[in-house]
Amino acid sequence: MDILGTNEYSAQSTVDYYDRAKELKSFDDSKAGVKGLIDAGVTKIPKIFIRPPDELSQELRSLHKDLQVPVIDLGGIGKGNRHQEIVREVRAASEKWGFFQVVNHGIPLGVLDKMIDGGRAFHEQDPEVKKGFYTRDHTRRVRYESNYDLFQSRFATWRDSLNISMGYSDHIDADEIPSVCRAIAIEYMKHVTNLGDTLFELLSEALGLKPDHLTALECNKGRNFVCFYYPACPEPELTLGIYNHSDATFLTILLQDQLGGFQVIHENQWVDVQPIAGALLVNIGDLLQIVSNNRFKSINHRVLAKRVGPRISVACFCAGALVPPKLYGPIKELISEENPPMYKDFLASDYIKQFLSKEHGTSGLDYFKL
Repeated sequence: MDILGTNEYSAQSTVDYYDRAKELKSFDDSKAGVKGLIDAGVTKIPKIFIRPPDELSQELRSLHKDLQVPVIDLGGIGKGNRHQEIVREVRAASEKWGFFQVVNHGIPLGVLDKMIDGGRAFHEQDPEVKKGFYTRDHTRRVRYESNYDLFQSRFATWRDSLNISMGYSDHIDADEIPSVCRAIAIEYMKHVTNLGDTLFELLSEALGLKPDHLTALECNKGRNFVCFYYPACPEPELTLGIYNHSDATFLTILLQDQLGGFQVIHENQWVDVQPIAGALLVNIGDLLQIVSNNRFKSINHRVLAKRVGPRISVACFCAGALVPPKLYGPIKELISEENPPMYKDFLASDYIKQFLSKEHGTSGLDYFKL
């Protein structure tokens, strides 16, 4: 099996020209994803995955080894002084970092471990079974794909994904979810939904608002669960697991295994996010930066490709109310003469469409600035 004609179009190819469109189509038609390349025994990554020279030159940006994303212990929520301390920690992390890890969040460690195992089981099952879920139809509630922006991006990234979308409804039929990970996915989604509600209450308080303010705006709706699979890469220095980007949502809650590779920008330097057993990584999305009128920051991040793998993570993206359409903009209680609105009002669905119409990694914040 020679997916993409990898012998002909390898990273070391002496041929200066290659038919990129044909190679992209060949990769997509295989429905095997990046995992299929590894199964085929590639030792050089296909040219569609190689970062352009200007992308590679960005690696001149230094890595800050002494900084670490804040870790917040949620134990003590609702208990007087400790609760207020947690709110202050959430505020500081959301304003300065846009990221924080949470521990003692209430989700059993066994559930987290089983979710990682379930994600692995889906991506490593019989390829013919997995292909039945492969589609580029983003209206499908459950879909398997590799690089949702494959045909728009400057280079493909080294990952596959299983998407379980609850963007337009809080309900999903269990039968729609792949059987190999069905039970744990349903259990995990319930737990993370509850944690998301708690986090939105803390974020509301951190903005000086009533605890239910952000949930009343339905910022916790429009959830999309994505299980990412990053196979070991033979030439990790030439590609990425996920591009440098910010999230076009209100909030992201990420479960990741212990392999590492996730990096965030802080003070114009990359910072490694060190995995903590039992912790979940939380980050502010573009939409929350907008409604907070730039109080909270949506920060760029990426995932490195690595020689070891697979790396597995599960993200819960909260995109807000998509149906029926809901108008969002800077929260009125945060606006004053000294702090005028920085963004115009918009529909969450319009923001997502704007985001999806561009190459992954291109923020839509400027598009909605006043």
